[in-house]
Amino acid sequence: MTTKASILVVDDEPVERQTLTEILRLEGYYVASAANGEAAVDYARLHNIDLMILDLRMPGMSGLDVVKVVSRISPDMEVILLTAHGSMETAIDALRQRVHDYLLKPASPTQILETVEKGLARRRAKLQTREKSSSSADSERAAVILTDGIVIDFGRRQIENGLHTIFLTPAEGRLLQIFVENPGKVFSHRELVLLVQGYSTTQQEAPEILRPLVSRLRQKLGEIPSLAQRIVSVRGTGYVFEAA
Repeated sequence: MTTKASILVVDDEPVERQTLTEILRLEGYYVASAANGEAAVDYARLHNIDLMILDLRMPGMSGLDVVKVVSRISPDMEVILLTAHGSMETAIDALRQRVHDYLLKPASPTQILETVEKGLARRRAKLQTREKSSSSADSERAAVILTDGIVIDFGRRQIENGLHTIFLTPAEGRLLQIFVENPGKVFSHRELVLLVQGYSTTQQEAPEILRPLVSRLRQKLGEIPSLAQRIVSVRGTGYVFEAA
């Protein structure tokens, strides 16, 4: 077993949170805990996490909402969902979010430790595979070339089309990357606030938060009209990035 891996336990129930933390610490893992989804996201922004054990139903951000955010902050992190309210629908949602495992409460210490070890092994395998790629190949993957000759480097947050070079802020870069990687998908205002800004908000508040960001992005992309015009408002819903 690999020791000293970093694990974050997220559960709004103090007894459950403490029990999981103690089980994992006795096995030699470095364990931190958070009482809600917002605290988990804040912790993930400041610390490297190898694996997260996450309660599905919590006040505020749900477990799946947390997964959506932290998977962008720490894409190599493995996630195990724990819940007392299992259903086929939530299990499918978890798998769509690339969650490593889905366990029903109360899970035994043996079940917890076995799935943690498997999750960490999967993480190591993914990292080893990535290390085999050369740095030049990594640079190529970071750049996206659109059909009209526009090159977007998400690592540098830079867009070029041969005539203009546009530099984006981190939030603008995240928003554009979400659009470019999901052409034709309609995102609600609330989904985009969660994915870009990292926190959950109400359906009424989300448009007021998102619209200024979209406006700034469109203004910058004004020098490349063919790209700016692909960000389309969906009345009463949100935005879609139209396929070329």
